[in-house]
Amino acid sequence: MALLVTGGTGTVGSQLMKRLSTQSADVRALTRDTAKAAFPDGVVPVAGDMMDVESMRSALAGVRTLFLLNAVVPQELTQAMLTLKLAQEAGIERVVYLSVFHSDAFADVPHFASKFAVERMIDQLNIPATILRPNCFMQNDAAYFRDALLKYGVYPFPIGDQGVSMVDVGDIADVAASALLQRDRASERLPREIINVVGPEALTGASIAATWAALLQKPVPYTGGATTAFEQQLAHHGPSWMAMDMRLMLDRFQSDGMRGSAHDVEQMTRWLGRAPRSYADFAAATLATWQG
Repeated sequence: MALLVTGGTGTVGSQLMKRLSTQSADVRALTRDTAKAAFPDGVVPVAGDMMDVESMRSALAGVRTLFLLNAVVPQELTQAMLTLKLAQEAGIERVVYLSVFHSDAFADVPHFASKFAVERMIDQLNIPATILRPNCFMQNDAAYFRDALLKYGVYPFPIGDQGVSMVDVGDIADVAASALLQRDRASERLPREIINVVGPEALTGASIAATWAALLQKPVPYTGGATTAFEQQLAHHGPSWMAMDMRLMLDRFQSDGMRGSAHDVEQMTRWLGRAPRSYADFAAATLATWQG
């Protein structure tokens, strides 16, 4: 029986694919076009589209364990719910679902609310699943703020001062791989569980700016207080619905924070077999890459 991964080409999924490809498992990766798919050796591409029911029925045939990752798209909730229902109908009783930290608290943030609705479906249908709730990705800073940091010497991400326990994508992939293989290899169905996937410290805009100032050896002010201006900038580079979704998330970062607890960090340490990666370590490695 196989292990099927959705979202295998994204930020988390691509890292997960690398880890699973070395584990002597029958790993399949969902893709719309198998001819264009690029996965690690040992991963079998399987054609399917989560909005095409018949293609998903075929993709789920012969699958024992499902890793469900949905991109932030307008159809995210429909994709996830249809896939879970089809998986249940196919007799799949081993699921790992990638949700988001504070999915149950940020009801006014569309992609958080969508993911919590999926969690409720998992609970009400009694689907044996591990729910991973990752915090904000450290890698977002590397992807979006290189020029701001290197050219202009500012940190512009408006995360506020309540604290956000940013997590390294590699740590998310490590926990996901462990949880997935644990379920896949168990002799019986395991109970549902929730894992808050967090970094080791609650970061603020000012503390991240200070980290970069130390690395760059120059002042790096935090300039990210205005979420509305940030939304306007995002809307120039992508769909307006996503820009507003991100702004609503950042508003909640500023009012409530996204702080992991000591228990969350201890749980992460147990799953990883080591401490979660710190932002300072991530930033130093990122700068070394940028400097070539």
